[in-house]
Amino acid sequence: MSVSLLDPAIALADLWQRDFPLDTHPFAIVGQAFGLSEADAIDTLQGIHEAGILGRIGAAVRPNTVGASTLAAIAVPPERLDEIAEIVNAEPCVNHNYERENEINLWFVVTADCRTAVTDVLTTIEKRTGLSVLYLPLERSYHIDLGFRLAGAKRDGMAKHVRETAFQVEPPDRRLLCALEDGLPFTSRPYLEIANQLGWTEAQVLQRLETLIENGIISRFGCILRHRKIGFKANAMAVWNVPDDKVDEIAENLSTFDAVTLCYRRTRRPPTWPYNLFAMIHGRARSDVMTEIAEAELATGLAAYDGTVLFSKRCFKQRGATFLTKASGAA
Repeated sequence: MSVSLLDPAIALADLWQRDFPLDTHPFAIVGQAFGLSEADAIDTLQGIHEAGILGRIGAAVRPNTVGASTLAAIAVPPERLDEIAEIVNAEPCVNHNYERENEINLWFVVTADCRTAVTDVLTTIEKRTGLSVLYLPLERSYHIDLGFRLAGAKRDGMAKHVRETAFQVEPPDRRLLCALEDGLPFTSRPYLEIANQLGWTEAQVLQRLETLIENGIISRFGCILRHRKIGFKANAMAVWNVPDDKVDEIAENLSTFDAVTLCYRRTRRPPTWPYNLFAMIHGRARSDVMTEIAEAELATGLAAYDGTVLFSKRCFKQRGATFLTKASGAA
């Protein structure tokens, strides 16, 4: 499928990367801005879903609010990379797995229903690969927004910084998020289908989703796009070793840059991995990404600290997080 930002299907998905309607007939609302009927809006989005461009329509969940997760990495001999990637992919709790440009070259995310299940996955991967896993748990999120506008528009308040919340996720919330893991069905009344799966009413599903969004558990609800499929192939993870007494201030400034889509503080693992500040920058050209990083470093003072840039090379696995599935090697 030829992909262009001028493609009406891409434009439609771009418009609804967030704030997808919580309505009994959401696709009718989605199509209105483009003069599409409900049926046409469903067909349009389903088409790019089947083409692998639209991953799903659903929830992006704030890290470690429902279950537990971590970033992890392995230094894999190049001749074993495909083999090891396949072993990592086989774990159902691994939802992202990428090759990046670094001696530590395989980077993946594990999300499960509890911290024990996460560590069980990492232990299983170490046993099955015979390689050490670098465990890099999240310490603080500053900015999460992979729903950036494809045309490069400024945020204009669109992106939201991660906010702390005392909201307690209940077992029914986990069931709802589990039912949404593969996204909304492409039907006239998708929330009713989710309700039928759970034995709820449609109104209960809509009300609970609204509550989870309002309390910051769901950080974004809408079209989850696979950016590499749309030409954003020069994606980089930039990392720095920032003194503990300065990292929060610098990270808050860094996360205001339009080019920064994710910004986190993670645990250092010296001497192997001395870096504690992580940022993702998505772009179409490598030179553009490096320019954005250089400008951000100068503006925030990061240029004074040791850092490195890891461009993504291959995507081995990308899917929504799994909250209720146990690891294959878990007890």
